[in-house]
Amino acid sequence: MKNFRVFFLALLLLASPLLQVARCQSDSEAGVGETAEEASDLGIVGEEVQDFGDETFSPAPGVETVCIFPKNSARIVTAGEEAELIVGMKNDAESSLNVIAIQASVHLPFDHKLLVQNLTAQAFKNASVPTSAQATFPYIFAVSKFLQPGTFDLVGSIIYEIDQQPYQSTFYNGTIEVVEAGVFLSIESVFLITLGVALLILLGLWIHGQVKQFSKKTKKAPKVEVGTTTRDVSMDEWLQGTAYTQSASIKSRKKK
Repeated sequence: MKNFRVFFLALLLLASPLLQVARCQSDSEAGVGETAEEASDLGIVGEEVQDFGDETFSPAPGVETVCIFPKNSARIVTAGEEAELIVGMKNDAESSLNVIAIQASVHLPFDHKLLVQNLTAQAFKNASVPTSAQATFPYIFAVSKFLQPGTFDLVGSIIYEIDQQPYQSTFYNGTIEVVEAGVFLSIESVFLITLGVALLILLGLWIHGQVKQFSKKTKKAPKVEVGTTTRDVSMDEWLQGTAYTQSASIKSRKKK
């Protein structure tokens, strides 16, 4: 009996490392499961987008959205290249919401009815925002490489569900500057700069002409001394041939 107890204790000592390894492995698997669950809460980008057609939805009360262009405060988009914006969401509604997709479109700035391009929609799976929480979602898009450089309006919206009811909020409705690849300034910007420089040159020439004309008017006519008196040359020209000039010439002869 004593030998059996010793054998049993020895067996436990030999098996304890194996039990520890098994426990650590199970803990690590549980940690991976929790990490995967947290990642699913943040949202996994999917390829399939639920088709809502041309239907638009109203925004849900208590849900606020914002938009930023990271490292691109000027909102300059290069044609044919990917650009990124980040949508921020704050859920003050009574229930959690599930983000379905982000979509955007490009329009002419003077008339939104004139659609230029529908951008690729980006779908999300298991992207939930609990109540009284905030979350951010990236959106990567690219305008057509054939789009002419200039100023356009970008309209972006995020579609989500609350209690299986679809809603839609517009996170951005403003202008973007589309430029050609490898070009720092658009044709419109170059034109405006050239026009401004030309206007400044014309303004400088006009001011110079006005100053020159004003200086001519303020100049006094030269005076010519005759004997002990001084007369204005312009005055002699006006009085030439009159009785005044004849009497003046007679007086000058008598003095001689």
